[in-house]
Amino acid sequence: MSGLDLSVVGKKNPEKIFEYNSKDVILYALGIGAQISELQFIYEGVSGGLKVFPSFATIPRRVAFPKLGKISFPRLIHGEELVRIYKPFPPQGKIICFSEVTNIFDKGKAAVINVTTTGLTKDRTPLFEIETSFFYLGGGGFGGERGPKTEPLKPPEGIPPDFSVTYKTTENQAALYRLNGDLNPLHIDLEAARFGGQEKPILHGLCTYGFAARAILYSLCDGDVSRFKEFKVRFSNIVYPGESLTTEGWKENGRYLIQVKTERAVVLSNAYVIID
Repeated sequence: MSGLDLSVVGKKNPEKIFEYNSKDVILYALGIGAQISELQFIYEGVSGGLKVFPSFATIPRRVAFPKLGKISFPRLIHGEELVRIYKPFPPQGKIICFSEVTNIFDKGKAAVINVTTTGLTKDRTPLFEIETSFFYLGGGGFGGERGPKTEPLKPPEGIPPDFSVTYKTTENQAALYRLNGDLNPLHIDLEAARFGGQEKPILHGLCTYGFAARAILYSLCDGDVSRFKEFKVRFSNIVYPGESLTTEGWKENGRYLIQVKTERAVVLSNAYVIID
C-alpha cells in the first residue's frame, strides 16, 4: 500500500496564516542570488520601499501543504510549478493560505498529485494562485484515470533566444535557501543526499525557479514586479550548488517560452512566462 489517501481530492484544506516581515523577504532574495546592486530587494531602507520578488509566492504556500495520507515524503517528487500573481507582495504582512488536491492520476508506477494553493490578503483580496504537480513514486496502480497529456512547450530550433541571462549559484546556495523553510536534508547532508540517490546535495528546485524568475524580471519587466503575471515550469533535472544557471526566453503569441540550463543539462523545461 502506498499510504496515499485518495479521498482528499476535492476537499479544501483549512485556512492557515503566513506572517512575514522584511527579514523574510530579504532572506528569500539572497536565497535566489540577489546581489548588493539589487538594493530594492535586499534593503528595507531603500527609497521607494522594499520590493518582493514575485516567486516569493512559493514560500507562504508551505503552511497550507495538504494532507495526503500516510505517505513517504522521500518518494514525493516535485514535477511542475505554475505561479499566478494577482498583485505585488507588500514587504511585510499576513497572507491567508489554503490548498486543495484537485486530482490524483494513476500513472502505473507512480501517482500524479495536482494541488492548487491560494493566497489572499487579510481583506481576502486574491494575491496569488499556485498549481503544483507532484509525482508520488510507488503510488500508482490503484485503477484511476491516467489524466490528460501535458501541452509540449519547446523552444524553436535554430532560433537564438530573445534574451539569455546566466547567474552563477554559490557553493552554499542551498545552505542559505533552506532557511526559507525547506529543511530537507537532501540539500545539505551528504549522507541524506546519497540515500536519496544523489551523489551529493542538490539545489532546491524552487531555488532554481527563483533564479529563473529573477532573470525574467530584469530581462522582460525592467525590474517592475507588477508586470510579472504567470510563470510555469517543469523540473527536468537536478542542479548542484555552485553551478551556473542560464535562463533563455523566446517570444511566442503573447508569452515567452522559457528554458533554464546548466552546462550539464536542461533543468527547467516545458516552461513559459506571461508578463504585462
